[in-house]
Amino acid sequence: MYRREVPLYGDLVQIVQQTNSSSTSDLQAHDTLQRLSLERHGAIRLGTAEELCTIKRLFRVMGMHAVGYYDLSVAGLPMHATCFRPICAKSLEANPFRIFTTLLRPEMLQSDESKSIAEDLLRHRKIFTPALSQLLDAAEEQDGRLSLDQVEVLIPEALSTFSWQPVAAASRAQYMKLCNEHPILADIACFRSAHINHLTPRVLDIDAAKTAMELAEMPVKASIEGPPKRKWPILLRQTSFLALEEQIRFRICEQQQPEGNFATGSHKARFGEIEERGAAVTPKGRQLYDFLLKEASSRSANASFAEKDLIFSEVFLKFPDVWSDMQREGLVYCVYKRTSKALTEATKLSAVSNTSNTLAEQLISQGLVQTYPITYEDFLPFSAAGIFQSNLQTAQKDEQPSNFKAISDQEGFEQSLGGPLINSDDLYLQIENDSLRDCVESLGIKCSF
Repeated sequence: MYRREVPLYGDLVQIVQQTNSSSTSDLQAHDTLQRLSLERHGAIRLGTAEELCTIKRLFRVMGMHAVGYYDLSVAGLPMHATCFRPICAKSLEANPFRIFTTLLRPEMLQSDESKSIAEDLLRHRKIFTPALSQLLDAAEEQDGRLSLDQVEVLIPEALSTFSWQPVAAASRAQYMKLCNEHPILADIACFRSAHINHLTPRVLDIDAAKTAMELAEMPVKASIEGPPKRKWPILLRQTSFLALEEQIRFRICEQQQPEGNFATGSHKARFGEIEERGAAVTPKGRQLYDFLLKEASSRSANASFAEKDLIFSEVFLKFPDVWSDMQREGLVYCVYKRTSKALTEATKLSAVSNTSNTLAEQLISQGLVQTYPITYEDFLPFSAAGIFQSNLQTAQKDEQPSNFKAISDQEGFEQSLGGPLINSDDLYLQIENDSLRDCVESLGIKCSF
């Protein structure tokens, strides 16, 4: 669907496939080519708690759950978000797909008039068809499952929620009013669907892919969001081609009937993004990353893009870039796998500790297991905001109105969602512990962790 709506996205996928086929990234050895060819993330923007709650029900049918809280107000955007995705290693292998889902925060809007217009537009729009709502009810009555016949109906009904609608729900005057408040507000409130604003394939070498995009004369974002290039990538690096200007038909007046005349205009929101995913970091690793990000951002505030890259690279030298050091210092999550030596020497094991950390160290030192990065499956709020800002041509944080205050509200988001968010660190730790337990049991070692 998205390739048909945004043809340039098809060209982007070809570049990613060519880059991956020639990449020598260390991560390639630990990811299957099948997963890399399927892996995507998308993004949608919602306006109301009702929409968020219904999206949760839809994604639950697909085995995707709300993981993590992202406060985008820290980057000057009036919204917060979560990531809907599979939550166990087996499910991620089968369905490596994520949807970054933002929710408007009307209380953060500066203009009462804009807030009133947006809330009125959102109150009247229906992004879910009656047939889709009935199927979601049926799934909940059937232990979260649908029959094959029901799934065949679900897919086109769900696609209508995410498809591009070139006829706006707003008049041109309303659209311009909301654009002046914030372009992202207009993108959320003025349209009849929660259109996918980007779809992102995973690339193993984002620097090479960005160069290929430039050679293909795509309108590429000037910089790459996230940490600098490293031997052992961490977290997430992202860039994109800039949002396309698309023709829109607006109502002439606010009370216009569907058969009335329309005014022609344009809107920029949808773009093509690529991402390079590295190792998931522990809370200790994330604390170090955030500290270095703050330092690098402060030092490069008035720098050119080239100077900024140099500053970030220099500052991030403080984050170890040797895998054994990263693991030993507790900065990253990892999976454990038996070595070939383990198959022949498992019976010669000396006594080992029952604590997971000490046991892992002993098995590694004896050459019986090796460790590999756990891929970071989530997002970075400043990186997401950087992509949004460059594509919607919004002001940077320091250009926001002086009374704009960044306020985190995970509790409010969870109330809108209708349930608690899952902590991503719990998921990574579970994957790590499960892999160690599998190794230990296969070696015939008794453990109690």
